Amino acid sequence: MRTVILRRGLVALFAAAVSFGVIVQAQAAETLRIGYQKYGTLVLLKAKGTLEKRLAAQGVNVQWTEFPGGPQLLEGLNVGSIDFGVTGETPPVFAQAAGADLLYVAYEPPAPTSEAILVPKDSPIKSVAELKGKKVVLNKGSNVHYLLVRALEDAGLKYTDVHTVFLPPADARAAFERGSVDAWVIWDPYQAAAEKQLQARTLRDGTGIADNHQFYLATKPYAEQHPEVIQALVEEVRAVGEWAKAQPRTSHRASSAAAGAARRCHLDLNEAPRLRCGVPDPGSGRRPAENRRHLLPTQIDPQALEHQGRDLDTARRRRG
Repeated sequence: MRTVILRRGLVALFAAAVSFGVIVQAQAAETLRIGYQKYGTLVLLKAKGTLEKRLAAQGVNVQWTEFPGGPQLLEGLNVGSIDFGVTGETPPVFAQAAGADLLYVAYEPPAPTSEAILVPKDSPIKSVAELKGKKVVLNKGSNVHYLLVRALEDAGLKYTDVHTVFLPPADARAAFERGSVDAWVIWDPYQAAAEKQLQARTLRDGTGIADNHQFYLATKPYAEQHPEVIQALVEEVRAVGEWAKAQPRTSHRASSAAAGAARRCHLDLNEAPRLRCGVPDPGSGRRPAENRRHLLPTQIDPQALEHQGRDLDTARRRRG
């Protein structure tokens, strides 16, 4: 199996370590530090506790750290405060352009409807073009930052035509509720919670303009020193996804792991694990959140990483 690194990702970390010619004597990894956000398979894995049980036999503890968004999680990877994490497709591009030494381990299929530009239910704004001169709040450097850029371009606007306000999701929601901003660009489960609890209206999602992949990433030094730990982690991530898929009648509340804005959301595991946050506003045409994000990771697809590579080249050129 050939090696696929950095721009082209990683098909299987263990195989990559072998094909690198890195014959590494496995070093004792006393603690595996995992970064996660308020969504996805890692939330399930943390709640189920199977990873801790498996790694305990190797003398490895697991430490979980929650991050408000992908850019913050990537900063944690870059400075060495965590060893592994999952984030959207945009934050790794900026991190790599800045010199971060990352390995792509696995990814989830695209979920373009799982991020959107939202406006309040009574907003007079009916199209992206009407955002000109308006205040838009978002998490800087995240997937939704790219979504906003693409949506504005698609509507014939420049990025500078709107006034951006950069806030993490919880603070952004507060600003949105107060009416301090005109629109909020956000992802699930915050997106679904706003639709359910605030009756927020979707102006534009990622369909046709932003794929919204999720990538599982590890720091290269940790991965090379502890391939057996990363391999076990990836296997447990896949196993918990398969476990969820095999439980068609089980519905687990995620409020303990995804509190705050998403406190009323839960995981509906009917046929495939999805995030459910209630039904959409009648007549809105929006699908409920359980149809928006798949929770089963798969091996890295070189085509997906080629897209990442193109974005990385663009980011490097813009950095000069």
